[in-house]
Amino acid sequence: MGRSRAYALAGVVAIVGLAAGCSQATTGEPGAAARSSGVATSSGSTIGGSETGTPSSSPTTVGSTKPLVRWPDNATIPHLFYHSLIVDPARAFHAPQGKGPGYADYMVTLTEFKAQLAQMYARGYVLVHPERIAAKNADGVMTYQPIMLPAGKKPMVLSIDDVSYYEYMTGDGFATNLTIGAEGRVTNTYTDAAGVTKQGSYDVPTVVDDFVRDHPDFSYHGDKGSIGLTGYNGVLGYRTSVRKYGDTPATKAAQEQAKKVADAMKKDGWNFASHSWGHLNFTKTGVSGITADANRWDAEVRPIVGDTPELIFPFGADISGIEPYSNSNAKFRFLHGTEKFDYFFPVDASTTHWMQLTPGALRQARINVDGISLSRALSGHKTPLSAFFDPRTTVDPLRPKR
Repeated sequence: MGRSRAYALAGVVAIVGLAAGCSQATTGEPGAAARSSGVATSSGSTIGGSETGTPSSSPTTVGSTKPLVRWPDNATIPHLFYHSLIVDPARAFHAPQGKGPGYADYMVTLTEFKAQLAQMYARGYVLVHPERIAAKNADGVMTYQPIMLPAGKKPMVLSIDDVSYYEYMTGDGFATNLTIGAEGRVTNTYTDAAGVTKQGSYDVPTVVDDFVRDHPDFSYHGDKGSIGLTGYNGVLGYRTSVRKYGDTPATKAAQEQAKKVADAMKKDGWNFASHSWGHLNFTKTGVSGITADANRWDAEVRPIVGDTPELIFPFGADISGIEPYSNSNAKFRFLHGTEKFDYFFPVDASTTHWMQLTPGALRQARINVDGISLSRALSGHKTPLSAFFDPRTTVDPLRPKR
């Protein structure tokens, strides 16, 4: 599994025994081998006539009085990802049915995320969408695009997995949905330990919204992040799946409300990505299984969030080793040719960046920010997290010791 960059995540979905078709994965450490693939690396190589180029200045400014400078090498842009945030550590880390250790491994707390976000900003990072990194040219070939930033600023991609507020999380100290608040802004619903229900910023999207509102230069042309959605428990906290909940008036109402929230989020700088309908392991699943799952996602999630060119692999389980994607790969041929995905995201937590650009697709590895990666950093192991924030000063004191 190492060559497919599978994430050590069995998925909280799988850990708590949900029937999502998930299976155990193992950690891959492909960094050095992957970076030697020679397709598109931090050396600034070219493909399809596009060059990362020499930094050039521009008098135009965006959210800054400084002149803009072209980012010199798009292949060095990092990508961090999170799961939904723990609002109440006491409930989450001591959740019943053995869920606490899974939450500790695969989630960070609201307190940790706010501290990490502030340090990323202080270190000069700016949020960009993957579509800013590379796009199809007039000939339909994926090529690197110029990213113009004030000197000292650094682009990074952010994504969040499983923003469905799964049924198993109910009562465990998490937000329960994303909704539209009284002021027309997207907000979270959260019920505290005393049973009091509140509206506020309790998960990654709404916390980032608040932060960008206060620090607009943290966002490149309004970009925020990509939200990877499954479909088997619905989306965004709404039980929208006809397959799971039936074709009922309640399901239809949930679909309508979820679409309103998704539309509002897209207008406010968020992208949506497929995370498969059933949290599928793409490495282990054959083309027929991938096709069946994609048909479910297309029927139940795509009508709510709209078309997307982004696919986030559950478990980080990729469809190829370090060899570039091509049409000789039947899985790629279906996902790219039929499903129209152009941006693919596995996991590699061994390096600050890994990217591969081919004429048809951009492939960018993501770094997991969670209890596993924080524990490694706090234990003295070398991890890429320190390039973005200090794990020791941002860790929640309520996090269990490993």
